[in-house]
Amino acid sequence: MPARTGAELLRGLKDDRQIWVGNEKVTDVVSHPAFSGAAKGLAAVFDLQWDASDDCLFPDPETGELINVSHMIPRSPEDVKRRHRGLRRIAEHTVGVMGRTPDYMNVTYAGFAGCAHEWAEYGNEAGAARQVEYQKYLRRNDICLTHTLIHPTIDKAKDEIPGQENDVILRKVCDTEHGIIVRGARILATLAPFADELAVYPARPLPDDGDKFAVSFCIPMATPGLKFLCRDSVAGTDNVFDHPLSSRFDEQDAFLIFDDVEVPRDRVFIDANVKVYNQTNTRSWHSNVMQQTMIRATTKLEFAWGLATALAEAINDKSAAAQQMLGELWCYAELARSAVQAAEDHCSEWGNGVWFPDGPPLMALKAMMPFWMPRANEIIKLLGSHNLLATPTWRMMRDPELRPFIDKYMHGANETSAERRIRLFRLAWDYAGTALASRVELYERFYLTSGARNQQRAQTLAKRDSALALVERFLTEPVD
Repeated sequence: MPARTGAELLRGLKDDRQIWVGNEKVTDVVSHPAFSGAAKGLAAVFDLQWDASDDCLFPDPETGELINVSHMIPRSPEDVKRRHRGLRRIAEHTVGVMGRTPDYMNVTYAGFAGCAHEWAEYGNEAGAARQVEYQKYLRRNDICLTHTLIHPTIDKAKDEIPGQENDVILRKVCDTEHGIIVRGARILATLAPFADELAVYPARPLPDDGDKFAVSFCIPMATPGLKFLCRDSVAGTDNVFDHPLSSRFDEQDAFLIFDDVEVPRDRVFIDANVKVYNQTNTRSWHSNVMQQTMIRATTKLEFAWGLATALAEAINDKSAAAQQMLGELWCYAELARSAVQAAEDHCSEWGNGVWFPDGPPLMALKAMMPFWMPRANEIIKLLGSHNLLATPTWRMMRDPELRPFIDKYMHGANETSAERRIRLFRLAWDYAGTALASRVELYERFYLTSGARNQQRAQTLAKRDSALALVERFLTEPVD
């Protein structure tokens, strides 16, 4: 089937998945007040691919049906740029606030399938072949896929890598006639209430004797034994005036429990094989998926700069301090844009005829985002100051007694109307100050690992020959 619409996505969410939020088990995520806004927001992303089909869709290479460009396995530099256009349209729609729109996992599994040779080593040829077939299913059915990667934190004084005695972490229990049984827990399944299926794939390396923890698979969200414990909802009301972002972009996060879940054999991609588990994300994965993540981040920084600029202009703040902070934000956005462009312009062939962007510019950008994103929020709060807390609701705006006073006393500078000023500051508050904003800021600090760990990894992986050669000249030159 071709790419789905939003209505088709919502129909697919009516199943027997076990979702808990607050004090209740949810039977219908589409209508539940904690989830309905984000469900509609995600449905709009599916509709977008048809509204912007020239950028978002391309023909399946085997069936010819139109599918989302995020499913593309790039085979040339032109494909890398073509994929950029579609990813950018999705990021613009959510202004980067939704970190796990379906294109993230689509790009991930397109990369896994394109570089299946990386999964086929150490006797895992059958698992790699099954994953290639799954990617075809994923793209041809336009599946909304979420994932869970991280082991639950039990004792920070101990190593994060599981020991054999660990009975909390997800692991294989046994084989069955039709597949395998897994048991344990993982975090953090963002988009869990709105996804069709769940992916488990390698994250941090495991010890050599950690075979039972070395599993990778994909299963439907309604698979018996899967339980999703969602964090408190941070969705605002469904009024887009009062809550322009939180009314539609609370993508949710969930703690996962696998209560003896059976995974069908054709959905098992790594079956207790620690050697292949430990290598799959050390090669092409980063350069492939970082294109999507850094396009999203670049778009979000651009939005933050535009939002901050509009705030300053609405109250005619031309102070040196304001201009400096706005310039700082612009630098972040422009450096991010330049890094993505550099990575795409220097893309290369990674084996099997697959092309991905250059890794180092994206590595550098990934390491800085956990610092830049919270700083963007801080700048918006500093520029908005107390004005962020002086914003009437839509109901107040419609009150015939109040509206004349609002228009008279709450307008901005340079003929900025009261309604425009209020909408602008409500948008800024929803972006930087509400419960949604707090959740997103925490998310950005640890999105794809913390900034500190990414910087450590960048130093470990960086090619240093050229830089050290510049130093070596002064250490080896003759002394008269």
